Amino acid sequence: MKYYFSKQVDYSFDDAIARVTGALKEEGFGVLTEIDVQDTLKKKLNVDFKKYKILGACNPPFAFKALSVEDKIGLMLPCNVVVEEENGKTEISAIDPVASMQGVDNPGLAETAEEVRRRLQRVIEKV
Repeated sequence: MKYYFSKQVDYSFDDAIARVTGALKEEGFGVLTEIDVQDTLKKKLNVDFKKYKILGACNPPFAFKALSVEDKIGLMLPCNVVVEEENGKTEISAIDPVASMQGVDNPGLAETAEEVRRRLQRVIEKV
């Protein structure tokens, strides 16, 4: 099973970040964290890397629901969305929460994971 879904877009890297952030907001997600991997690797390792940002997206009602049935699910939160640019092409990817939660033996998570999956898929489709 594929653990993410993705899409190449014709937008610039910065425009893709703005569009993804807006689409996430429309689906009830906020961005809690933003990790600039390119900048971090340059500072920490002095290596060059492509433009690559990890957006830690959270939908509070679904996070609360998941945490209420499985308190350690916080290890898998927030839902990461990646925007990367290489060779002039921009790609947007999102984690598939259904795939990532397969190893958790708690049937109470299935409905929440499915709904989060649908919303993240719509985010990718919209941008």
